[in-house]
Amino acid sequence: MTPLEAAAVFAAGVGAGAINAVVGSGSLITFPTLLAIGLPPITANVSNNIGLVPGGVTGVLGYRPELRGQRDRLLRLGLASVAGSLIGGVLLLRLPADAFNVIVPVLIGIACVLVVAQPRLNSWLAVRRRPHAHGGPWLWLGVLLAGVYGGYFGAAQGIVLIGLLGSFLDEDIQRVNAAKNLLSLLVNATAAILFTLIAPVDWTAALMVALGSAAGGFLGARVGRRLPAPLLRGFIVAVGIVAIVKLLS
Repeated sequence: MTPLEAAAVFAAGVGAGAINAVVGSGSLITFPTLLAIGLPPITANVSNNIGLVPGGVTGVLGYRPELRGQRDRLLRLGLASVAGSLIGGVLLLRLPADAFNVIVPVLIGIACVLVVAQPRLNSWLAVRRRPHAHGGPWLWLGVLLAGVYGGYFGAAQGIVLIGLLGSFLDEDIQRVNAAKNLLSLLVNATAAILFTLIAPVDWTAALMVALGSAAGGFLGARVGRRLPAPLLRGFIVAVGIVAIVKLLS
């Protein structure tokens, strides 16, 4: 990797870390960058996943106030994220990506609709669902499937998680975003451990993404926590639409 390529990967890592802390979809910046410098797709994917873990850590730390009171819930949902990530990581190394090229844009589109409709959906559900502090079994299953997707590729898993958590939990968008950051971190960290053991990794690329994403995650959390809920929803949907266009192109 040349110094110019290393600088490009670092800059992409900063952008990805910031976007992941606020929304998700940071891989749509770093993954194409790694492909552009000549890494094979599988190597680029696993190196990118490993490199984004430090950004996930700084994003979670930046959202610590919004995580208060969510420990029991996140312990339950975290188990689903870890299990799903392991399944997705194995699928990445065993199956072709053709099926996911069709499924992923659909998942992101559904998630964007859920994010936009969340306030009205929550009001509708509030008078029909039984109170459940942890979101119930359907949320657990949804987080498990989001973990499978995140372990397989991961781009826009944050949008999928926000759509799920916001629909099943009676929480404001910032607390939902904080929970999303922690669950996304668990998915990425689990897959990273698996990939380190059995997948081809370009450690120089992973290091540059890691350094950039750590800085970006810190900055993104500072900005994201200050965004009004309507603006944050609009940003999430805008990123989701860009993700769908990129994945379909």
